[in-house]
Amino acid sequence: MNKIVSALSAAALSLAVAGAAQATPARNVVLVHGAFTDATSWDKVAKLLRRKGFHVTQVSIPLTSLDADVAATRAALAEQKGPTVLVGHSWGGMVIGEAGNDTKVSALVYVAAYAPDRGESLKKLSQGAPPTPGQKTLRPDARGYLSIDPAAMPTVFAGDVPEAESKALVAHQKPLNSEVFGTEATVAAWHDKPTFYAISSKDQMIPPEAEAMFAKRMNAQTVTLQSSHASPVSHPAEVAELIERAAQ
Repeated sequence: MNKIVSALSAAALSLAVAGAAQATPARNVVLVHGAFTDATSWDKVAKLLRRKGFHVTQVSIPLTSLDADVAATRAALAEQKGPTVLVGHSWGGMVIGEAGNDTKVSALVYVAAYAPDRGESLKKLSQGAPPTPGQKTLRPDARGYLSIDPAAMPTVFAGDVPEAESKALVAHQKPLNSEVFGTEATVAAWHDKPTFYAISSKDQMIPPEAEAMFAKRMNAQTVTLQSSHASPVSHPAEVAELIERAAQ
């Protein structure tokens, strides 16, 4: 009998320790930018989070392939010490879905982002749907890399961003390898992690209806921002607040 009691006590202690570990708030945040931007698109959100004591890493992904972008994100996660909130904007949502199975990742935050399930690609997700105003402005270069027409970007990508900041976004635009549209997701970490989503209701790049579908399918804690696609720039306080909530 004493052995049984001891075993039960040990099991209870183990569960209590595990529960305490899961309840530990994350103090690390890894931010993954999307297509047609670079890591500077997260500057305003990162500044707010650092003021609140978070250790923030802004990943620079190459936008050359899903594998390369995931590798850059995993490298950033490897440098974190303790629980980490992994955040993706736009195309970055596909990246965090793949990299988010890392044991350090305590929560996922999608910001106007794609959130494919296993076996889904951006091409499959958009099949049969008309192109958005932003997608109509994409221009390929000789390598097959896509960029938004610089003249259209302030309107279709950052319609609620002040002119000086929209010009900065244009200056920092990074092209996306068009081949990624056919790449299928293999992990979809949102099945196993607490998930949060910020919908941009005025998005002209990704249909807001698609964003709402992703959020509902993931059973994500969701906020809706009256924002363009560039919500990390136009609504940094709300985005930072959602990330902070995810960290709890």
